[in-house]
Amino acid sequence: MGQPESAAAVSPGQAAGRVALAPVGLVLAGGISVQFGGALAVTLMPRAGALGVVSLRLGFAALVLMVVCRPALRGHSRADWGTVLVFGAVMAAMNALFYQSLARMPIGPAVTLEVLGPLTLSVLSSRRLLNLLWALLALAGVFLLGGGGFDRLDPAGAAFALGAGAMWAAYIVFSARTGRRFPQADGLALAMVVAALLMLPVGLADAGSRLAVPATLGLAAAVAVLSSVLPYTLELLALRTLPAASFAILMSLEPAIAALAGLLVLGQALSLSETLAIGLVIAASMGAVRSHTKTASGGGRRDGEGGGEEGEGGEGRRWRRARAKAT
Repeated sequence: MGQPESAAAVSPGQAAGRVALAPVGLVLAGGISVQFGGALAVTLMPRAGALGVVSLRLGFAALVLMVVCRPALRGHSRADWGTVLVFGAVMAAMNALFYQSLARMPIGPAVTLEVLGPLTLSVLSSRRLLNLLWALLALAGVFLLGGGGFDRLDPAGAAFALGAGAMWAAYIVFSARTGRRFPQADGLALAMVVAALLMLPVGLADAGSRLAVPATLGLAAAVAVLSSVLPYTLELLALRTLPAASFAILMSLEPAIAALAGLLVLGQALSLSETLAIGLVIAASMGAVRSHTKTASGGGRRDGEGGGEEGEGGEGRRWRRARAKAT
C-alpha cells in the first residue's frame, strides 16, 4: 500500500530548500510592502501634500515603534543622544527629499535614482577595482533612464531623488553608530521620534488643518504600517537565518518592485528604455554588494556569524535598520 506524503517523508534536501526559501519570501514581502506603501503615499499627496504625508507617516511610525520597543530614556550619555539627534535629522531629510521626488516623477525611476546612494557607499567602502565596473554600469543605467539627456526626467524630482539617496547612505552609516550605542531597535525608535518632531512644523506649514481629516489620518497610518512597521518586522525575522549578503542583494530589487507598484497602483507604465535602465542599476547594485561582502569576509568569518556591528551580521543589521525608512 502506498503511504501518503507527510513531513517525515520529505528528504533533508527538500527540507533545507524550504527553510532557505522562507526568509527570502519574508524579505520580498517586506520589499513589496515598502514600495506599495510608497505608491499609496503618492495617492495621499493631493490630500495633504508631500511634506504633510511625510509628517504623518513619521509620526505614526514613531508612535508604533515607541510602543513596541519601549526604549529606556535614562542611562545614555551626551554622545549617545547626539548620535540619535543626527540619525533622526538624517531620517527626516531622507524622507522629505524622497517624497518630494515622488510628487514630481514616477516611483520606479525615483527609487532607481535613490538606490545610487547606498550603491555608491558600497562601491567606495569596498575599495576594489572591480567596483568601478559596477559604478560605470549604474551610470549607464542612469543615463539611459534620462533618455540620454535627462530631458524626460523632471529636473527637480531627479535632484530630490539623488538627495534622498545621499541621505540613505548617511542613514546606513548612522544606523550602525546608533546600533552600537543602543540595544535592539531602541535607537531607531528614538531617532524616529526626533524625525517626526522635526517634520511636524514643516508638515503643518505645508498642509495645515488637512492633516487632521480622518480619512487622511487613516491612509497615513496605513502608509506607516506598510512602509516601516511591517517590513521591519518581516526582515527582522528573515535576518535570523538569512546571510547578510543575500539580504543586501535582495534589497537591490527595490527599483523593480517600485516600478511594479507604480504600474499597479498608480498606472505609471515604463518605456522599454526605462525598464532596461532599471535593470542595469539593479545588476550594478547586486554586483557591488557581492564584491563588498567578499571583501568583508576575507578574514574567514561566514555571513551572519558574530555579534559585532562590523561583521557580516552587523552589515545585515545596518541594512535592516536602513529599511525602516519610508520608500
